[in-house]
Amino acid sequence: MEQTIFAVSEVNEYIKNMLDTDERLNALFIRGELSNYKVYPSGHHYFTLKDETGALRCVMFRSSAVRLRFRPENGMKVIAFGRITVFPRDGAYQLYCADLTPDGVGDLHVAFEQLKAKLLEEGLFAREHKKPLPPFPHRIAIITSGAGAAIMDMLRILGKRYPLSKVLILPVRVQGAEAPAEIAGAIRYANRWKIADVIITGRGGGSIEDLWAFNDERVARAIYASEIPVVSAVGHEPDVTISDFVADVRAATPSNGAELVAPDKEELRKRLAQTQARMAAAVERQLSLSRQRLEALAGKRVLQSPMNYLQDKRMTMEYSRERLSSASQRLMQAKREQFVRLTAKLDAMSPLKVLSRGYSVVRTEDGSVLRRAADARLGDRIQIDLMQGTLLAEVSQVLEAEDA
Repeated sequence: MEQTIFAVSEVNEYIKNMLDTDERLNALFIRGELSNYKVYPSGHHYFTLKDETGALRCVMFRSSAVRLRFRPENGMKVIAFGRITVFPRDGAYQLYCADLTPDGVGDLHVAFEQLKAKLLEEGLFAREHKKPLPPFPHRIAIITSGAGAAIMDMLRILGKRYPLSKVLILPVRVQGAEAPAEIAGAIRYANRWKIADVIITGRGGGSIEDLWAFNDERVARAIYASEIPVVSAVGHEPDVTISDFVADVRAATPSNGAELVAPDKEELRKRLAQTQARMAAAVERQLSLSRQRLEALAGKRVLQSPMNYLQDKRMTMEYSRERLSSASQRLMQAKREQFVRLTAKLDAMSPLKVLSRGYSVVRTEDGSVLRRAADARLGDRIQIDLMQGTLLAEVSQVLEAEDA
């Protein structure tokens, strides 16, 4: 009997045809744990599904991977849907995965928690980044569907509470694949052209799928980057979105968002009335104090008899002037007497005074005063200063004191 010999590629193709024609293997769900998860630059995802006793290689092509709503991670329990086939080149069978969902919880819930953790770590929820709402906004921008019930509720409340503000509506889609880009674009537009003092973005209630646009990372980052304060008003009180965490203020509902940004005109009237009453009371107190001061001043003598007051002051001034004049004269007399005494002392000590009594001053040729006869020598020329005039002489004889 002649043996049939197959090529490797023929065997692989044969097995591939068998698997491809097996209806059960063409659409099956497989539960397992992700491992060796890798995303290549091409956009294709390669990973392994494993359990306690086995492992299965898997591939998810880019066309399927772009529909994932969460970020698969190693160790995550998932349910994969796809078909089993063989790649003829390698001869290894694998799962061509068309869809991937977390096991036990929905993929949207996982995606929500993953994005929440990511943005929290980056600081997009930080309290210090929150901006205060303007107390009296001149312009209010609303980014929501132009045809929903939410916009009608907000317009009604804004018109009732604070008709002074101007409301600008930026209509966008609030659900569907195009919604996140439109919402983020409207927020950037409002900031670029500075069209409002505050922004309300949101929509009415719905399922998590309906609200998913406000869990999109693009919307979250646009809210964070906004220089204009943003109020997130999505769904009802129990509904919580990523936008609520990033926004400067979270409103429970769209109606509540309108109430938060617009002051109540009736409350303002009450506050104005209270302020007016306090101002009137303050003015009355000031007038009363001024009146009391005026009455106290009116009782003073200077205002009751101004001429008598001026005469008293004039008498005081004359008395002070006389005292000043007397003191000045006494001081001048004392100084004059002191001057006379000092002059007499100076005159008594003057060399001229001595000379006037017949004395003279003898000087040597170098001008020094000659006090003793012994200091002169025969033939020295000397100068004799008298009261009137000077004599020039020559020493012809020196007599000692005992000889005199």
